[in-house]
Amino acid sequence: MSDHRSLAAEVIRAWALDEGLKARAMADPALAAVARRIAARYVAGDTVDDALAAARAIIQRGHRVSLEYTGESVRDAELADRETEVFLALIGRLREAELPATISFDLSHIGLLQGADHVHRNGMRLAEAVAPLGTELMVSAEASDRTDLVLEATERLAAAGAPIGLTLQARLHRTSGDLDRALALPGPLRLVKGAFLESADTALPRDGAELPNRYVELAGTLIRSGHRVNVATHDPALVDAVVRDHPRAVRSGQVEFEMLRGLGTELLDRLHLDGRATREYAIFGTEWWLYVLNRIAEQPDRVFDAIIDAGARPDAA
Repeated sequence: MSDHRSLAAEVIRAWALDEGLKARAMADPALAAVARRIAARYVAGDTVDDALAAARAIIQRGHRVSLEYTGESVRDAELADRETEVFLALIGRLREAELPATISFDLSHIGLLQGADHVHRNGMRLAEAVAPLGTELMVSAEASDRTDLVLEATERLAAAGAPIGLTLQARLHRTSGDLDRALALPGPLRLVKGAFLESADTALPRDGAELPNRYVELAGTLIRSGHRVNVATHDPALVDAVVRDHPRAVRSGQVEFEMLRGLGTELLDRLHLDGRATREYAIFGTEWWLYVLNRIAEQPDRVFDAIIDAGARPDAA
């Protein structure tokens, strides 16, 4: 990435974390309308109904689906419990509609910051609700300062019988050392590059030459273990490397290629047409500011998409 693109990414990530900027933008009806048009590329909508509509559309395209009610870092216990109720409402509607979606979530959304017992109680409520769907809960990645808490909470939920998977970040230097714990879990393992702001002594740079090699190496270790593996990347070179190096696992469905709504759509559709196992990940809810700006920051050229989306007519379909 050029110096200018790196600087642009840093600026966009700073905007993502600027609560004052978010409040000012969303308080202005005109600015809020523009922001929502930009977000629509990446976000299914505000409500559970929107999430179900997105799930149906994803399934009609031939992909499996993962849904997340967006939110993180909840510091109030009552709010964590209320947010858990939204997940339960989502799962209940999926069961009524017989839509077999995986539920993704941040543990800090449902009580991680309130303590081990709190997050375990809410996690088990989700696990009991999702079990009849025959799918899993998938724990999303959080910043490295929470990795130990995330691992401990996930291990406890798995030990209690929760159908649960874990997300690993290839960027983090510690991930290779976490593999034994991750591979001891019975559920699927999702491998992402990792999008959080991290120091150089904690993680590889996202735009460095070393990260693709580490991603492919970690993917190979996970696949050779026999685990179900979600290769979660929009990078065609990484996808091609996994297909080339692990043809049997890819053909068998042990490996699933997962991409975010609004990103990698054509690549995901091509993989499906080639007979690969594929999944699209869609988020819904109103707390999408951080998520959307981080998606743009990952590839600053996406700012051109944002400009086009911002200029679209409000009634354009």
